[in-house]
Amino acid sequence: MIAQATSRPAAAQHLRDLVRLRRARDQMDRDYAKPLDVPALARVALMSPGHFSRSFRAAFGETPHGYLMTRRIERAKALLRRGDLTVTEVCFAVGWTSLGSFSSRFTELVGESPSSYRARRHDEGAAIPACVAKIYTRPVRNGEGKPARRL
Repeated sequence: MIAQATSRPAAAQHLRDLVRLRRARDQMDRDYAKPLDVPALARVALMSPGHFSRSFRAAFGETPHGYLMTRRIERAKALLRRGDLTVTEVCFAVGWTSLGSFSSRFTELVGESPSSYRARRHDEGAAIPACVAKIYTRPVRNGEGKPARRL
């Protein structure tokens, strides 16, 4: 009886924290090209920066900074596939301020440089629904979290 009484408030607090964390994640999804930092995102979630970082990682499996960088790379890949912007224009459009940092991070997560990614053909995935393609093309550091491919 005592365990039930004490777990209900904790569960309710956990749900409130998840709502706040989603609010911060939604802001990252919306404003990925703007300068965002952990203290500002923590304010959106009504948490201290340390608690926000720990809670975000526990809830979403990666740090706020890692999530934001992945989101920026996802958007950069889409812009590079279009082919009407230069790598430098894409770099600045997705929120990076340094072409070198952008190229390094892109190469780390995607496995090829932005210019080679832009230059190659991308029509092989044109028939795949976007929601499915997003799962398989999401840049992930060191192959973590990649879905298993079925034969």
